[in-house]
Amino acid sequence: MRAAVLGTGVMGAGMARSLLRGGVEVTVWNRTPERAQPLAADGARVAPSAAEAVRDADAVLIALYDAAAVLGVLGDALPESAEDAVWVQSATIGTDATRRAAELAAVAGRTLVEAMLLGTKQPAETGRLTLLTAGDPAVFTRIEPVTAAISVKSVWAGPEVGAGTALKLACNAWITSITAASAQSLALAGALGLDPTLFLAAIDGSPSDCRYAHAKGAGMLAGAFEPQFALDGALKDIDLIDTAARGAGVDVTLLGALRRLYGEASLAGHGGDDMSAVYTSFADAGGGTPPGGTA
Repeated sequence: MRAAVLGTGVMGAGMARSLLRGGVEVTVWNRTPERAQPLAADGARVAPSAAEAVRDADAVLIALYDAAAVLGVLGDALPESAEDAVWVQSATIGTDATRRAAELAAVAGRTLVEAMLLGTKQPAETGRLTLLTAGDPAVFTRIEPVTAAISVKSVWAGPEVGAGTALKLACNAWITSITAASAQSLALAGALGLDPTLFLAAIDGSPSDCRYAHAKGAGMLAGAFEPQFALDGALKDIDLIDTAARGAGVDVTLLGALRRLYGEASLAGHGGDDMSAVYTSFADAGGGTPPGGTA
């Protein structure tokens, strides 16, 4: 099977390598060409344009950053793909842009499904993502070598494109919330004179335990924010979640607080760091590093 990966950031590059390990022929394209070039050493073909990348592909994975990028590429490259190619929309672009993407595919006579990505850098690189899928199940059977190479689990959200995005927004609301909540508890414990790791020890193995708190908490306390999921990406998604929630009549009080906290960390220079850098918003609010912690 031949796959094209459009976008070779953290997630796209990781998926491309997982596909290559799975025996899939891979062509990659990125708007900044030098970011795609390292994948040539792994066996991928680097295309000079999105249109060139998709011409011989059985499946096209969209791993771009935002709605403008996705819709622009679809407009340029959809007509250049084979009529039976399956376009797999994996970028978090919100409900309205997803609807427009589906319309563009329909006008071009191409098949588009969703396989939203739940996971960060390491799961992408090791083929252990969870896919939040939507669309005709028969289409996913056709591209099973692709989905099998990048994931360990799929959750089918429904037959209509857009359901995958809705589920991804709900999941990212949870992820951004628990990351900020973990940061708050660690900062609070330190500010009250405790070793912040006592918080992680207290919840360990209890009904309130959360593996994400341990994974992100260690980096927060070490001041190590190597990006697994960039903070500015989380901030973008919070805005998309807020728009969707308002449209559905869901209270956005918590989302407003998250927007402020992640926004403060971004303004402080942490936009390209891991989302766990939201910890700095709590640490700095107290006038510096909480006792026992490192900002």
